[in-house]
Amino acid sequence: MNFFDVIQKRYSVRDYKDKEVKQELIDKILTAADLAPTASNAQPFKIFIAKTKGNEEALQKVYGRAWFTKAPFILCVCGIPEKAWKRQDGKNYCEVDSTIVADHIILAATALGLGTCWIANFNEDEIRKFFNIPRYMVPEIITPLGYANDSPKEKVRKDINDLVEFKE
Repeated sequence: MNFFDVIQKRYSVRDYKDKEVKQELIDKILTAADLAPTASNAQPFKIFIAKTKGNEEALQKVYGRAWFTKAPFILCVCGIPEKAWKRQDGKNYCEVDSTIVADHIILAATALGLGTCWIANFNEDEIRKFFNIPRYMVPEIITPLGYANDSPKEKVRKDINDLVEFKE
């Protein structure tokens, strides 16, 4: 699948099959995360992964949608602010770096025939407790990972001309 096919195929999956994801695919996804560009190549992130089976009750406290725990895995990308590059004005690029990593994970999963759903509206205290995430890390996004059991809805997008401005 070429890159443009991947970005057109990606969607937020909200139903997952009860089907195993092989370690080989997870390894490829993690390689994509490792290759993600970060400011000054600082790689100020950590990825936490857990199987959902046996953890459904705890994970429902993280994000209370029934479909959330149907996928065989849950991933959490955390930023490490003190390891991140900072711009001259002090802006810390940790969150930017973490979201680029998460996007690489999501696009790699799509390319491999897997589904994900970018989730930012989660209970931070509960995800910290579940993964035992230290205070110096910031949970940025979580996503289920598995085989889709639904179909994408039509994407409604703004006109590109409303989003881009060219300067001569």
